[in-house]
Amino acid sequence: MKDSAAGDGAVAEMQGLYGPFTFPEKLLQQIWQRGEFDAARAATTDGRPLKILHPGRWNHLGGPDFKDARLELGGVSLIGDVEVHLRAADWVAHRHAADPAYDHVVLHVILFPSQELFTIGSGGAAIPVLALLPLLHHALEEYAADEAVERLAGQSPTHFTRELALMPLEKLTEALLRRAEMRWRQKVHYARTRIDRLGWEAACHHTALEILGYRFNRAPLLAVAGRWPLENWGKRGGEVAELAWTAYADRWSRQGVRPANHPHERLRQYAQWVAVRPDWPQRWAEWAGRLPVVGLAEAVQTAQVRRRHGWTALTARIAETVLGDEIGGTRFNTMMCDGLLPLLAAQVGGEANLSGVWHAWPVGDVPLKHTRLLRELGVVDRRARPLCHGVVQGLISWLLVADERREPSGTTMEGGGA
Repeated sequence: MKDSAAGDGAVAEMQGLYGPFTFPEKLLQQIWQRGEFDAARAATTDGRPLKILHPGRWNHLGGPDFKDARLELGGVSLIGDVEVHLRAADWVAHRHAADPAYDHVVLHVILFPSQELFTIGSGGAAIPVLALLPLLHHALEEYAADEAVERLAGQSPTHFTRELALMPLEKLTEALLRRAEMRWRQKVHYARTRIDRLGWEAACHHTALEILGYRFNRAPLLAVAGRWPLENWGKRGGEVAELAWTAYADRWSRQGVRPANHPHERLRQYAQWVAVRPDWPQRWAEWAGRLPVVGLAEAVQTAQVRRRHGWTALTARIAETVLGDEIGGTRFNTMMCDGLLPLLAAQVGGEANLSGVWHAWPVGDVPLKHTRLLRELGVVDRRARPLCHGVVQGLISWLLVADERREPSGTTMEGGGA
């Protein structure tokens, strides 16, 4: 692991499942701003409990990273600025104590834990320190991967279209298949980490609520999952949904959210799901020996695989027995492919056996531009190779790697995305 300076801040380089990855300080700022960590367990390094009433206004100019945060430390109210660093030593390295702009910092947020109980500010003031790493919901690699996918969703793939179009269809299909397999293994790896940390039932509960939160409400729904375990929902699901809605009133995002995806509606939907299937994680675990065994190479012939295994009846049965028919459409497909299938593979060691099922599964919530590009390239068609989750994930993985290889001028380095 090593730290280095980047154009817009520091980055830490670490070893991931498939090689090194970078974790930028800006991403840590996003995690703090969104509350994507277990705030209920937050405590400063000197042992005082910390309540984060408001993380502050993200300051994109000079000075502290967040202005006018509202905190409660050991029962004492604090209003002031928050500075975010990868390591405690960065405060000294950046000479903040000598800069008057940092005189009102009341909390130093760091990623990696430090043995130092305080950060020394202006005039020798003792600034409390909060380490986020022990509080994170995911591994650092998963946060970095999710951030990269979000960034990709806001970009146009047109600058890669020519490179993809020049590849023979057979080579392109093979490249996307290899990339899809990497995405699958990563998702299973992340799922296994979550199960190890939370246990099977809680891992399922957290995953389901996180996926129901979509992009903008993942953090508060993960907080809901931690505060109200699955056993609290059951017959009280409706009551818990309303309590959760009120408790996190200042954290719900409604901007750009369609009515069906409104967080209040998703809370109610999960309450209905659990009311119908209170033991749904156990029911899902029982599907381990009932799903068809499909290899990735076989799954490329998607239409044939679906016909052979009666896909429509299979998915309908899972939706009814596990989800109580409460989650449907593309959100059901996303729930299966981003959540339940990786969890099941991690739990029973069926990574290879379930890879083809995951690949051939109908596509979930993905950018339309990606599905359109796959059709333009001839990778999918309406007969033998209909659009499926795996091929979209393969394309996303290819685009992510290609984006990393791009030179500053915007051109792509030689070597192609296989």
